[in-house]
Amino acid sequence: MHMENAGPLGNGLDQIPDQATSATAVVDARGIVTGWSSGAQQLLGYSYEDVVGRSAARLLGGNADAMVHFSTVLEGRRRPTPLRHQDGHHMDAELQAYASLDREGNAQWLIVGTSPQQPPLRRESRPHKDEAMTEEAFAQCHLPVMIYDAELRALRGSIGAARELGLTEEQMRGRRVTDILPPHICTTVEEGMRRVFETGEPERFQVHGRPRRGARHRYWAVSVSPLRNPAGQVRHVQLIALDITEQHRARERLALLNDVSAQVGSTLDVMRTTQEMADVAVGRLTDFISIDLLDGLFRGVEPKPSATGSVALRRAAQRSVLPGTPESVIQPGEVDHYPESSPPARCLGTGRSSLHRTLDEAIESWQVADPERAAKVRDFGMHSIMVIPLRARGITLGVAVLVRHRRRDSFDEDDLLLAEEIAARAAVAVDNARRFTRERATALALQRSLLPQRLAAQQAAEVAYRYLPARSRAGLGGDWFDVIPLSGARVALVVGDVVGHGLRASATMGRLRTAVRTLADVDLPPDELLVHLDDLVTHLRAEEHAVTDPELEVVTDLIATCLYLVYDPVSRRCAAAAAGHPPPAVVTPDGKAEFIDLPAGPPLGVGGLPFEAVEWEVPRDSLLVLYTDGLVEVPEHDLGRGMALLRRRLERPAHSLEATCDDLVQGLLPAQPSDDVALLIARTRVFDADQVATWDLPSDPAAVADARDKVSRRLADWGLHEVVFTAELVVSELVTNAIRYGTPPVRLRLIRGTALICEVSDGSSTAPHMRRARIFDEGGRGLLLVAQFAERWGTRQRAGGKSIWAEIGVQGERS
Repeated sequence: MHMENAGPLGNGLDQIPDQATSATAVVDARGIVTGWSSGAQQLLGYSYEDVVGRSAARLLGGNADAMVHFSTVLEGRRRPTPLRHQDGHHMDAELQAYASLDREGNAQWLIVGTSPQQPPLRRESRPHKDEAMTEEAFAQCHLPVMIYDAELRALRGSIGAARELGLTEEQMRGRRVTDILPPHICTTVEEGMRRVFETGEPERFQVHGRPRRGARHRYWAVSVSPLRNPAGQVRHVQLIALDITEQHRARERLALLNDVSAQVGSTLDVMRTTQEMADVAVGRLTDFISIDLLDGLFRGVEPKPSATGSVALRRAAQRSVLPGTPESVIQPGEVDHYPESSPPARCLGTGRSSLHRTLDEAIESWQVADPERAAKVRDFGMHSIMVIPLRARGITLGVAVLVRHRRRDSFDEDDLLLAEEIAARAAVAVDNARRFTRERATALALQRSLLPQRLAAQQAAEVAYRYLPARSRAGLGGDWFDVIPLSGARVALVVGDVVGHGLRASATMGRLRTAVRTLADVDLPPDELLVHLDDLVTHLRAEEHAVTDPELEVVTDLIATCLYLVYDPVSRRCAAAAAGHPPPAVVTPDGKAEFIDLPAGPPLGVGGLPFEAVEWEVPRDSLLVLYTDGLVEVPEHDLGRGMALLRRRLERPAHSLEATCDDLVQGLLPAQPSDDVALLIARTRVFDADQVATWDLPSDPAAVADARDKVSRRLADWGLHEVVFTAELVVSELVTNAIRYGTPPVRLRLIRGTALICEVSDGSSTAPHMRRARIFDEGGRGLLLVAQFAERWGTRQRAGGKSIWAEIGVQGERS
């Protein structure tokens, strides 16, 4: 190696050895090496580039004695000086310094070193043949194996280590980890080696990064083991690094799939499900993802993609590693159109995924057809794209587009398989959400069609109601309510609940509501009505259990609860019976709320058990509150706590029934009720004495004329002159029928409301019926006339007899 001209030399110039063959170096006044010969490289192992420009102290033995020896050398005396070899071992060399000046006149020294007779590492005798084979095995080991000394400098390195680090063994010798690897790796490795020197116990840990410039990011399992001398002291450590990149990626893929299974599909909502997929994938597999679905999915219908032309897809979800998702050209909920030749349109048509680079012909043609997306590709440096179909039950529901622009690594086939698996699992959840949406919409439409569209007109009470369908994956329940006008100006209030959810519960609810209306028209007492309703549920359950189709097989018993309450505005009395249902609440005008001590009774469908009715009197303007258990039994508390809260709320009634309903719903229910809720509130009215007229009649045919006369005078007092003739005719026929076919006592009652109600009661329980009268028959036409002149008529059983009633329409109430 050519040495820099030393300039004028002092005494002893003729004694300077040949620099071409001797170990020589030039050191300036600051102790910086400015010259280095090939002999010096051969002696210490350092190349010209490793030494020139650095302090000469690096070449010394690293202790105070070495610095003293070197100072003595610079004073002109030759003596042995400790030096450090490039591979880390120490050696002694004879050094002689010659003072001189450089070209600028600054002092410098030419240091001449004489090699010892034998290098320290090679002073031993020639190794045994087996030792030679061991040496060869170590040097040729394909695993990265390194040996470090106590100063954490490399002594040896296998061919595997040289390959991974991109250095020869000679270049590795004497270097610390900090001279080769990135800082975050160096810290972990050197701390591990220090612990081994301190404890003498092996260490195992993992590191990741790039072992050299331009290499791929990799993961390593590092094992550091102590190497002991015959005395048992740890003099060196052995480091072995195993490349576990593929194993690490496999674990990451399994963890990602596990998270997909656990986190995607937590709700039966299409938008939420796709967003969960996007949230899981971004940052772990992709830098940006968009998920577009066929528009019909959001309405629950079966998807039908267009056969030709551009494809319209609605953005369901998107996510990016960048805040605000700036890569997207549309927002969730908006519809985007993909050209027919674009990868998403092809993916939707073929159901096959594809892997692209941005230079692919397919991507370039897509960018030409979609300039706005092409600008996003350029602005964010997108370089790798995957297009994945979301398929379930053989149907393509939509397309997911995954993009990398922050990660340098492009998607590979393994990434494509992973994305397909994620999309397949998400597609099942999306399809389940779609099918739930369709079933829920169908059940909701059915349920609403079976519930009252408007409440029937009646004068007994002012009524308000609320019905809230459940918002849970269990589906709609079978709650229902009804308001049924009865004879004698009475009204029936009904609430019920079919146990279970879905179409079956809704359909059963409709059948029960129809049955209650039919039984109410017969004017059965509440307890008897529930007996008939219980029989109906038992028959329905038997029919369902007889089904042989496995897909329709019933796996749970048909059970329902019901509360049936009748209020009479004339007597101000209520009668109610319950079948496994919470009791009604009564709020008196003074604001006091209490629950009626009503026997709960068995649920409908148990069969064979009796029901018990309770009667009580209520003041005018009292509130009757009927509800299903969904109002008071919520996840936050049990039924008892819910009823206590309900009573507390009812003791602070709002200014109107509608406001009271809203207050109860908002105060007692969570934002997303887990069960259906039916709430019915009625404010009682009372028919005053001047609206009701009652007469006891003798069981004598002559009493018919007197009854007509009484009715005529009372209607005149009420100003109902236009219905006098009709009322006299109806009353005449009803009283005649009661005297002729009934038993005493006979009573006539008129009730003036929106219609004129005529009632005739007697002690017989035999119900009359219309029959066809022949031409020469003297009777049999009475009820036929009543049916022709009255708007409605009927018979109801009562304690001690029956009542036949008829309603006559009036133009309006007069004073």
